[in-house]
Amino acid sequence: MKTPKRIEPLVEDGLVDEVLRPLMSGKEAAVYVVRCGDELRCAKVYKEANKRSFRQASEYQEGRKVRGSRQARAMAKGSKYGRKEQEQAWQNAEVAALFHLASAGVRVPKPYDFLDGVLLMELVTDGEGDVAPRLNDVDLHPDDAREFHAFMIQEIVKMLCAGLVHGDLSEFNVLLGPEGPVIIDLPQAVDAAANNHAFSMLERDVRNMSEYFGQFAPELRYTKYAKEMWALYEAGKLQPDTALTGEFAEPEDAADIDAVMREIKAALAEEAKKQALLNAEDEPKDAEPIPPWMR
Repeated sequence: MKTPKRIEPLVEDGLVDEVLRPLMSGKEAAVYVVRCGDELRCAKVYKEANKRSFRQASEYQEGRKVRGSRQARAMAKGSKYGRKEQEQAWQNAEVAALFHLASAGVRVPKPYDFLDGVLLMELVTDGEGDVAPRLNDVDLHPDDAREFHAFMIQEIVKMLCAGLVHGDLSEFNVLLGPEGPVIIDLPQAVDAAANNHAFSMLERDVRNMSEYFGQFAPELRYTKYAKEMWALYEAGKLQPDTALTGEFAEPEDAADIDAVMREIKAALAEEAKKQALLNAEDEPKDAEPIPPWMR
């Protein structure tokens, strides 16, 4: 096929020999199968901001570092330069996350290079050499669902130990390779320590996995891995090989704020009622009633 314009610089630099076919087009990028020497790889071409539908929600960007104060001010103002910097930061976030997680032993596609908004990485295939399917395209035996769920929980733990939360993990961005699941699509990855939304995103990632695999093994829907791993992470006790139970007991001294407030309001109302009765008893019996406008 004709080489897409965005991939031409990689061909000129000898990183890509040939573009074979389009693989998929998503909300933030288009992916192509390319030939690099004797190997097949994929090239992820990020779409420009005005050509993609994914919103760079502020909760994902919280805690991300920018190059300098000038870039930060421009991004905050939303100037043309600032939007360009924001786009670059958004793309760099996935590239950095991919290289970081690959080095931490997380099952992600191996990254090779990043040039002019194009990420060159491993093409994940199935056992027969075809492109690996996404989880949402397969039916699983209950035993396989339990095995893959346990594997994904351990990968999420590894990610958290590496300081990252995927932020958008679901059956739509996990491929099923011959050796098991492979996590893809990481532009939303957030810094677990610097982002105030990290736990809620982790909880959603874990819930999505439990709900998906729970279709085939229903008991998985009742596990509580997110709270368990987050508690260990906050205590500095979480390790990549930590064995989790899927159970989590809420602290006994955890206060139910709403219940406490209801009790306080009820006590105040009761006290006010008693005080009103005492005041009524202290008033002279033959006293004239106080006119409404003087109350």
